[in-house]
Amino acid sequence: MTTILICTVGGSHQPIVTTIQEARPDFVCFICTGRDLATEKPGSEVQIVGQGNIIKANPNDRSPTLPNIPTQAGLQADQYELCIVPADDLEEGVEVILRKLAELRERFPGARLMADYTGGTKTMTAALVMAALEGEETELRLVTGARADLLKVRDGTQRSAAASVENLRLQRAIATHLAAWRRFGYGEAAQGLNALPMPRDRQWRAELQIAQDLSLGYDAWDRFDHGTARRYLSLYRARIGPVAGLQLKFLDLLTLEETDPRREPAQLLDLWLNAERRAAQGRYDDAVARAYRLLEWTAQWLLRTGCDLDTSDIREEQLVEGVSIIRNRKGKWQAALLAAWDLVAHYLGGEAREFAQAQREVLQDHIQIRNQSILAHGYRAVSQGDWESLAGWMSTAFLPLLRAKAEEAGVRLSPLQLPTRPFWREGMV
Repeated sequence: MTTILICTVGGSHQPIVTTIQEARPDFVCFICTGRDLATEKPGSEVQIVGQGNIIKANPNDRSPTLPNIPTQAGLQADQYELCIVPADDLEEGVEVILRKLAELRERFPGARLMADYTGGTKTMTAALVMAALEGEETELRLVTGARADLLKVRDGTQRSAAASVENLRLQRAIATHLAAWRRFGYGEAAQGLNALPMPRDRQWRAELQIAQDLSLGYDAWDRFDHGTARRYLSLYRARIGPVAGLQLKFLDLLTLEETDPRREPAQLLDLWLNAERRAAQGRYDDAVARAYRLLEWTAQWLLRTGCDLDTSDIREEQLVEGVSIIRNRKGKWQAALLAAWDLVAHYLGGEAREFAQAQREVLQDHIQIRNQSILAHGYRAVSQGDWESLAGWMSTAFLPLLRAKAEEAGVRLSPLQLPTRPFWREGMV
């Protein structure tokens, strides 16, 4: 296999010669600094292209006694090249090296890429490390050895060694994929995490596993697949319970038997949180569609549990004069959203009747916004302003009623929005 070495060049030649001699690369790219624009002093490139004896064998020598690094390492002219980077500009340094790495991969497909960051300024070495960590295919190396002080490795003891970066790469990759949680992109996170190689380190293997499983669990919850969500999330109840305990208890309500009176109101509250998540993603048509379904479903639930009235099959004796009830092709009397709330106003008392009577006109106006949506009967996209108007009204007028009725049914938990951060990782080194 072809081996390509990329190394930063500073003021010391020994580490670079050592890594070339030990790695025996087929091609070397030297990352160097050019001539300083302010002082006109040459940069580290002189150690690569300088002619004659231009390197001191020891820093205290009076004059140079050694040729340039390629000559010392036995490299031919077609076996190396220079890449000039600024000495102290990290951002530009990273960009230049990333372009160079991409170029080398294209020139030498399938080659083994090694990046040695021993030499050079701190900025140069940081830039090489950051660029190398962007991809899995670049190995990081450094030259180490015996130290008599904190300044440098003792000459003659240098050895080139691979830098242990598997866990660092994995940590960066996990964090990158989990960033999708900020926009409730749990499925996106799960897909990215699933593509990562399983690490050798036990701790990070476990960390990758929990990140995958929790992403899958919250993705299922976001898709109303509460049973699957509970199977994934319950595996980690002991670990995430201190932070997500209320969420897990609410998920228990969502997965109760269908005959349990607490399940349906919990589903209604969960539907509202789902609508908020769609709005947070800028998907306002989806958010309004969910809000419409929530308003309709709530009226249906109140009527079914309050007076045994099924809006999809209303009995003749339950018809109310003045309420628009439609008979379908099968002969069943059915009530749409606004009519369902008219029935609530007629048959039920208390807060439900007060809401249905006081908010009828406002409800009708918001229904019109939904009807104009592409996802309903119209041809226009719901705007952010449309959603904010509807959401503001629901928060102040509708949700207090729903929460009160849910509490009467036994749902005494106030559900929390799904997480936007990997909360279980906080405090990890």
